[in-house]
Amino acid sequence: QVQLVESGGGSVQPGGSLRLSCAASGFTFSSFRMSWYRQAPGKERELVAIIYSDGGTTNYADSVKGRFTISRDNAKNTVYLQMNNLKPEDTAVYYCKVLSRPYWGQGTQVTVSS
Repeated sequence: QVQLVESGGGSVQPGGSLRLSCAASGFTFSSFRMSWYRQAPGKERELVAIIYSDGGTTNYADSVKGRFTISRDNAKNTVYLQMNNLKPEDTAVYYCKVLSRPYWGQGTQVTVSS
């Protein structure tokens, strides 16, 4: 069955960095666009970044553009989210998702606080 397992979350001070990973299994990873979403307390889940199947095209929410980078390694069936210059408003549970399918990971908590 499809599995998406996120890791790399944690607590960091404003201006810090984190790298999230999402290990995928149970489907042909290299054929699908992948995405990262996040959900902050009391807010709706929002799309953060998308990466196309070959990694050649990426898209970002305006709120993270220039600070976050999505990438993938199709040989390792893994998608990444490099987050730099983190802000308190980036605090959320981050989820990876197969973009066109209802497959979600369990989420990883990111907390940005001084």
